[in-house]
Amino acid sequence: MMVFTKRNLLVFFRDKAAVFFSLLASLIIVVLYLLFLGDVWSNSFPGIENARSIMDSWIMAGLIAVTPFTAAMGAFGTMITDRTSKIYKDFYCSPVSRFGITSGYIVSSFIIGVILSLFTLVLAQGYILIQGGELISFLVFVKILGIILLSTFMSTSFAFFIVSFFNSQNGFATASTISGTLIGFLTGIYLPIGMLPNAVQYIIKFFPVSHSAVLLRQIMMGKMMDKAFEQIPVEAADEIKQMLGVVFKFNEYTMTPSVHLLILIVTGTLFFGLALLSMSRKKK
Repeated sequence: MMVFTKRNLLVFFRDKAAVFFSLLASLIIVVLYLLFLGDVWSNSFPGIENARSIMDSWIMAGLIAVTPFTAAMGAFGTMITDRTSKIYKDFYCSPVSRFGITSGYIVSSFIIGVILSLFTLVLAQGYILIQGGELISFLVFVKILGIILLSTFMSTSFAFFIVSFFNSQNGFATASTISGTLIGFLTGIYLPIGMLPNAVQYIIKFFPVSHSAVLLRQIMMGKMMDKAFEQIPVEAADEIKQMLGVVFKFNEYTMTPSVHLLILIVTGTLFFGLALLSMSRKKK
């Protein structure tokens, strides 16, 4: 399995286009933010100290949240290519078991998701430092790393489930394009969740990747928000947090970090099981 995993990693990283398109959604978000969204959102909080720094951390947390999913989708492109070119038949004739082949695709996609997420984290931290922000502490880094690992597990399972339905490059390319376009909206990154209609807000709250974004925002924005909100009423601070998607609230219930973590674990396990079921039916 490890040899096959290494082969998939080499195939992916040698394809510069695959790496680029895996990060394309994040690049689009960065460009939009730098061109005009950053100033627009910062100016919408005139009474908040360091509003631009808060929004910088907000957008960077969102980028780190979506990267595991877009990276996993791009990584599974290797599996689709092998299917369409019939290369997988040669693998089945090799000493590697079918379980090992499938596991190789999954493990390599997980590793790619983690690598590109850490790369995004480094770029995000570099941007924040250039803008006059602070370097994250080791403890904060460990927390972010934990969220990245869990988010990548969930995103890999989710992407694996989606990819299990495709056997053609065209179908997979269409799904990748649609998911890459929608991911920014479904995680409340293109627009803060509070600016969207209630129906859309509920969809975002039920979308698994958005829970990664909430956890990362709480970690990366926590200290700055506490300092900035010292001089404003608690109710107003809570409204801003809800609008920015720093907390998710259903009626009077505010979701805790442990609930967000549980959702990531449960949805990741569920989609992984459904993907295996879908693929097992295709083999019959």
